[in-house]
Amino acid sequence: MLLESQLLGFKRHLRAEVVPGEATYLFSERGVTAIQGRRLEEIAPLLDGTRDLSTLLSQAPEGGSPQQVGQMVDQLTRAGLVEWRDPEPEPDRESLAAEVYWGLAGLNTVAARSRVANGRINLVTMGAVDADSAAAVLSAGGISVLTGGDGGPSAEQADITVVLCDDYLADELAGIDAEHRASGRPWLLAKPEGAEVWIGPVFQPGGGCWHCLAHRLRGHRQAETHVQRSLGRTGPAPRPVGRIPALDGLGTRLAALEAVKWLAGYRYEVQQAVWVLDSLGLGGGLHRLQRRPQCSACGDPGLLASQVGRPFQVRSRPKVHCAGNDHRAATPEQVLAEYSHLVSPVTGVVKAIRRDPRGPAFLNCFRSGPNVAAGLEGLSGIRSGLRNENAGKGVTAVHAEVSALCEALERHSAYFHGDEPRVRESYRALGDVAVHPDTCQLYDERQFRDRERWNAVHGQGHWVREPFEEDTPIDWTPVWSLTEQRQRLLPTAMLYFNTPMDSGRRFVGADSNGNASGSSLEDATVHGFLELAERDAASLWWYNRTRQPAVDMDAFADPWIGQLRDVYAELGREMWVLDVTSDLGVPAMVALSRRVTGGPEDIMLGYGAHFDPVIALRRALSELNQLLPSVVEARPDGTGYGASDPTILRWWREATVANQPYLLPDEDSAPRAPWDYSYIPRVDLKDDIDAIVSLVRDNGMDMLVLDQTQPDIGLPVVKVVVPGLRHFRARFAPGRLHDVPVRLGRRPWPTKYEDLNPVPMFV
Repeated sequence: MLLESQLLGFKRHLRAEVVPGEATYLFSERGVTAIQGRRLEEIAPLLDGTRDLSTLLSQAPEGGSPQQVGQMVDQLTRAGLVEWRDPEPEPDRESLAAEVYWGLAGLNTVAARSRVANGRINLVTMGAVDADSAAAVLSAGGISVLTGGDGGPSAEQADITVVLCDDYLADELAGIDAEHRASGRPWLLAKPEGAEVWIGPVFQPGGGCWHCLAHRLRGHRQAETHVQRSLGRTGPAPRPVGRIPALDGLGTRLAALEAVKWLAGYRYEVQQAVWVLDSLGLGGGLHRLQRRPQCSACGDPGLLASQVGRPFQVRSRPKVHCAGNDHRAATPEQVLAEYSHLVSPVTGVVKAIRRDPRGPAFLNCFRSGPNVAAGLEGLSGIRSGLRNENAGKGVTAVHAEVSALCEALERHSAYFHGDEPRVRESYRALGDVAVHPDTCQLYDERQFRDRERWNAVHGQGHWVREPFEEDTPIDWTPVWSLTEQRQRLLPTAMLYFNTPMDSGRRFVGADSNGNASGSSLEDATVHGFLELAERDAASLWWYNRTRQPAVDMDAFADPWIGQLRDVYAELGREMWVLDVTSDLGVPAMVALSRRVTGGPEDIMLGYGAHFDPVIALRRALSELNQLLPSVVEARPDGTGYGASDPTILRWWREATVANQPYLLPDEDSAPRAPWDYSYIPRVDLKDDIDAIVSLVRDNGMDMLVLDQTQPDIGLPVVKVVVPGLRHFRARFAPGRLHDVPVRLGRRPWPTKYEDLNPVPMFV
């Protein structure tokens, strides 16, 4: 309630200047505001904080009624330009500057000063942070500091706890987080030492907790985790800390500033973020922390299990984007806008998305961090390689950037986090509900017998697993059969990357085959199946080494393809496409390119499948673009390649179209044009799924889907499995690999086991 004695004036951070007949100008650190109006020009000089309302009304210029002046004062007050003050002596210079500061924050300056003066901070330090120095810095800022230790009587009396550490993954932080969540008290975390200073967030009820932040930080420190685990250590690895006198105390003062703002009542979005200051480059970045709904500390860890346990419902989902490389339920721009907050080296899932600098920009190749689907750990996991990083492809830069983002989020969602639903039992005890892993992995018995020799000469991604034991208990996870409309079980280790070894990983392994993301579950499901159809068709061609018809790229009349050919020609490469469509009838193509300027041919391949042959072709070519940077810097002496896998390097250095003739088009077959494919456009993704289910059922197979969408990510992700479709790895069991080429007339009889292509498909 306003008192008659209260004084009225512009807020302390504003200074008024009147240009008669033009406007009243209000100056502040943040700029100048101009307000037009003769009445304000007349009373602005009176709003200096020395008059109460009655005095102001009595001294108002003639022609202005008390009601008009009162209305103007009310408007200025509601606009945050004018404030009421208690009559008191003019504050000293320091106090006045503080009021200016709180005025800039939009606070009541007197109330803010009072809250700071009466507020108390509980200070907790750990690691190499000096407690006495930190307390001195905070006290010098006019803050009442309690140093009785966290958990003691002083902590409960504090308005906020400030925790200064030398690493945000320090083990002690878990206990501090638990205590403050239990009491509902806020706490501010900061790393004040080093060349990089970290400030925030303020953890408080309803927001993300320290465990939510730690989960993301650990995801960016995989090499460190590997080293610590390998050496039998826990917690973060010690690091040298950079210090110079000019930097000393800066981080602590910044932490003190945030604490003071909190005491004053200033609440703003940055308090929910980690602010990182790079003292070397003077760059700063905000990294917003979002709560993980499935967090075991502050959320519901049963969310994912509940989601997976429900029937997979297919809903109508109209296609809104039918250009570029896909038929989707949202445009690339919409997807980027919705999920770009997940790109951050601190609180994101993806550290950064960058254009691959190797090769022409027209290739539109973007990288988005380590590929967890590669199954590599330690030094192998951080080396560059053809598939060691997530990558994006597309006919435009935004298509490729979104593709890179979604691939990283997709693989993160398919990573084992520990809250996946699991049933531990043997295959024999589970009975009909379980799917035998051999129907999915499709190893030949002879591959098991020869596995030690094979594994010794091939990269980890091509290894043959141990023979499955039907009586050994392992972990199983529910999947939904779209063909039978019931729940089935598959080995957990086949569905999630990096499952624990005792889950059954020595028998089975997860890979990216059938993993897909999309703007909806229907979107992801369609593209997960299309990838299976693509890999199946490619493996039928590759391992049988059959000659396939060319794809007549000119017949597609796509200007982008013409430009792409010119780019490849400038690189000294030629490019062609084969049709490898299988008995499923889904258009599938392989784009190939080789060097024609001498030396190794560096043959590259890209695959694509889609109901629309135009998109199938674009997908094959854009995947070729995605992989091409690995060889564009190769040198005649066999060095300069962007991969270290011996199988891949041997291919690049030794394979030619002369010694691998199946790479060339079949000269006896007419090139395929768009009209040679049966394509029925559909406007709804549900219609696509219905068609897929009918296709799978008609071929005597089952279509299994696992919803892998992570609650904290939100991007729809699925794993699609169709037992019987061939894998892109070297899996030589009887079935489609041997039978379909004969049925399609590509071969007069099945290829003998020993005559199958010994080179595993490496894409």
